[in-house]
Amino acid sequence: MRVTLLVIILLMGMLLPPAPRAGVAPGRRVSQTFQRLNRAAQWKRTGTIPLRFHAHHPQGMVRIGADFYLSAVEVTRATSPHPSTSPRGRYDRDEGAGIGHLFRFSPEGQLISDLPIGEGSIYHPGGIDFDGRYLWVPVAEYRPDSRSIIYRIDPAKPTPTIREMRRLDDHLGGIVHWTEARTLFGLSWGARRFYLLPLDSPRRQMQPNPSFYIDYQDCHYLGGGEAICGGLRQYRRESDGMKLSLGGLELLDLRTGRAVHQLPVEQWTETGRPMTQNPFWIEPLPAPAEGLRAYFLPEDGQSTLYIYEIRPGS
Repeated sequence: MRVTLLVIILLMGMLLPPAPRAGVAPGRRVSQTFQRLNRAAQWKRTGTIPLRFHAHHPQGMVRIGADFYLSAVEVTRATSPHPSTSPRGRYDRDEGAGIGHLFRFSPEGQLISDLPIGEGSIYHPGGIDFDGRYLWVPVAEYRPDSRSIIYRIDPAKPTPTIREMRRLDDHLGGIVHWTEARTLFGLSWGARRFYLLPLDSPRRQMQPNPSFYIDYQDCHYLGGGEAICGGLRQYRRESDGMKLSLGGLELLDLRTGRAVHQLPVEQWTETGRPMTQNPFWIEPLPAPAEGLRAYFLPEDGQSTLYIYEIRPGS
């Protein structure tokens, strides 16, 4: 029995990804460490930072240096549903009205700048990505199957300029820059469809998302054709209408559009919101520590930034 148990332990160790080495790029360290996390992962909340400004409805978040960049939508007139549900290609609601924001804020939660983004009825920013030089921000109408504009922003400039890169006849709720392939990877409403959008060509390729237990809210490129995505799904029990919101993180292979590692996030706010309700950012802990530091912004309006350290469990 002891020999059999030892063999099983050795085999499990061979199957796990190796611990990240010093000198590995941060994105690859995130991927390698994330694949070592399971239900036994140790989650420790290390801080909460109230934002000193109204964040409206947060969508995407990245950290560049010490500061954070946050996309958010300010709704000035909510959408109204049409009398009946329409098939794909026709809208199930009107366009509503609003303002898209790209906020920059300090580690203390102080607002540094507010860059308006979008045009007309295209006012809903989605999940954002940073490729080391540029921010990529999709902005869409606030309804499924609609229209989007993808913007590229250079945050290093004193006054960041917005450059339109592409338009798409669908709602893009998130974007990833697959740098090696010079391709944008887009997520539709609820991440039910994935789009491959080459930067050097007007072509596009669409494929359905084969994963259904969560809808992605925000994704970030990690290198090696992989992105980490966070999101949630609300489930309702038909017998009594009881609701359950389940959050999770997934490592996504952009070449296949399939998750290669999934982790439920069993962390909620005091009001019951999953940490992955809105945007997130994740980075490796400083070497030689093995683990990840994650930032979550699950609340609307007067939001709070929640900070966690996540380490592999036994």
